[in-house]
Amino acid sequence: MTHSENEDREQQAAVSRLLLYYLNAPLSEGCRLLGVLPAPGAVRIAVRAGDDEDGITFLYEIPHDVVAPAYIPGILRTTLAGTQLYSSDDIGDVMGMTLIRLRPERITSAPESEPDRVLGVLRALSDPGDDEDPFLIGFLMRGDGLLRLYVRHPDGRRVIGADIRLTDALTALIASLASLVEEEERHRPSPDDPHCDLLVDLTDW
Repeated sequence: MTHSENEDREQQAAVSRLLLYYLNAPLSEGCRLLGVLPAPGAVRIAVRAGDDEDGITFLYEIPHDVVAPAYIPGILRTTLAGTQLYSSDDIGDVMGMTLIRLRPERITSAPESEPDRVLGVLRALSDPGDDEDPFLIGFLMRGDGLLRLYVRHPDGRRVIGADIRLTDALTALIASLASLVEEEERHRPSPDDPHCDLLVDLTDW
């Protein structure tokens, strides 16, 4: 397998992981995910629009070189929510599905919903390989863009509740979270939450 092919597989696997959530939630009103298929230099996302009897299955092809996996759910939501115009070169037929080649550079990605942001945070902090020594052990969506993360204290015996705000600037916070919760000057008692021993307020970080 060439380096380019290996990158394709990594990208396709990342998109598959991202879209697993949508097996239980619609991508858009009346549209549900059927699958994620690999293609040379791209990923193809099978979507059923309409009910089973009168619905149509579309296969949306998104090239790897113009968009990162994290933006794909937003691109799909935008595509499915409005009327799009495609040239004949962008339309085909594969496995009985209508293939549509998307041009992500021409699509303004729909903003993430709060559940999507929560999912992104939890996915970034969860590693199946860490099950024997987990960092993230729970979470609570608190409304108004707030999320409480329950993480293990470095001593392994206590639980810290870390409050964060679901803003656009989450990447740096997630990367720094493990060191931030270790800073004792940030710790305060947790009298109102019996599920943690200490609280850390990172909502203004």
